Amino acid sequence: MKRRERTRHLIELGGLVVKAGIVELVDDDRAVILGLLVEAAVRLRGDSREQVLTLWRRRGRRAFAEAADGKSE
Repeated sequence: MKRRERTRHLIELGGLVVKAGIVELVDDDRAVILGLLVEAAVRLRGDSREQVLTLWRRRGRRAFAEAADGKSE
């Protein structure tokens, strides 16, 4: 059961990368996608962690709301 939950979790995370449009923007270049994620991790380890989290959380919630309203793909 744990394996199935982990697989579902990983699929959902991959879906977020697609939903954000990153795959299309970088022409499915996985090195670039990993680089983006590494850069995000570096920023989250920095002094402005809370501000970055607040900004990204707002943007993410807005994107989810737009998708639910049919404004986004």
